[in-house]
Amino acid sequence: METTLVENLPEVTAAGVLIKAIIILAVISAIAGFGTFIERKVLAFMQRRLGPMHVGPYGLLQLAADGIKLFTKEDIVPQNANRFIFMIAPVITAATAFIALAAVPVFPDFTIPSWIPLLGGTFVPSIAADLNIGILFVLGMMASGLYGPLLAGMSQANKWGIIGAARTAVQFLSYEVVTGLSILAPIMLVGSLSFVDFNNAQAGGIGSWLIWQQPVAFVLFLIAGFAETNRTPFDLLEHEAEVVSGYATEYSGMRWGMFFIGEYANMITISIIAAVVFLGGYSEGGLGWLTIIMKVGFFFFLMLWVRAAWPHVRPDQLMWLCWKVLMPIAVINVVITGIVMMV
Repeated sequence: METTLVENLPEVTAAGVLIKAIIILAVISAIAGFGTFIERKVLAFMQRRLGPMHVGPYGLLQLAADGIKLFTKEDIVPQNANRFIFMIAPVITAATAFIALAAVPVFPDFTIPSWIPLLGGTFVPSIAADLNIGILFVLGMMASGLYGPLLAGMSQANKWGIIGAARTAVQFLSYEVVTGLSILAPIMLVGSLSFVDFNNAQAGGIGSWLIWQQPVAFVLFLIAGFAETNRTPFDLLEHEAEVVSGYATEYSGMRWGMFFIGEYANMITISIIAAVVFLGGYSEGGLGWLTIIMKVGFFFFLMLWVRAAWPHVRPDQLMWLCWKVLMPIAVINVVITGIVMMV
């Protein structure tokens, strides 16, 4: 059985799209929260520690304890802060992360059983918004997410927040260029910005994966993905040893939690994009959605592994890597890809 995304499927209705949006919000939020527990356990294992152990068996209820803590902590707004911008910044981060997921194939399509009242027989698509410029839309929404940390740092009347905001502008804007150029070469090969077309172009199995034709683009996208998601070794926006918590220094409670929900949602988005664009997508060996779960899980684990094994870099090293190493390599890769296609 070969998996397809939207071809030869029932008509998509507004109700189906709404249900899909609710599923994305609920499930990805839960996965993002559970991801914090997985990260603490993975890091503990790699550092020869136990990690959370006291709440529930093997610490499995630590997630619930953390959730209760976030919901019950006081929501503090600094006296000299711009109150409106300070309060809206975390919402921007979380909202853009979930809006980006609207154009990403998340979970398989299905039809609600007919015996369920009102919604019975409704077809729920794998993509909430099947855009023919899906990749461009996702990258654009993730780029818009930089306004969250930027406004948060600038609004809180705190020197650590200002430094974090400055680092946000420099880091995110710089690595957006690398992200776009790294994915441009695969777009040239497929001739489309649609995730569906990328999936279908690699339907021949492992040998047809774009990673074999574009290994340089894959590495560039992966490195830029770490910077885009503010992950170690590129988490300079909130590096505790240098800027306390940077843009998040003055935040508490659920507003603080929104930043991290957005971060983990972006990690999932980057993982799905890497899997669909470079690693064959969904139509491999008849396993379909099981393979995408394994691929996304691998990339998510890789981000945790790098955090445990790699030291932080300095801001000047980050900029040097972007503009003097990754950027020229990305441009050369695009040029060589164009020459090969012409020949």
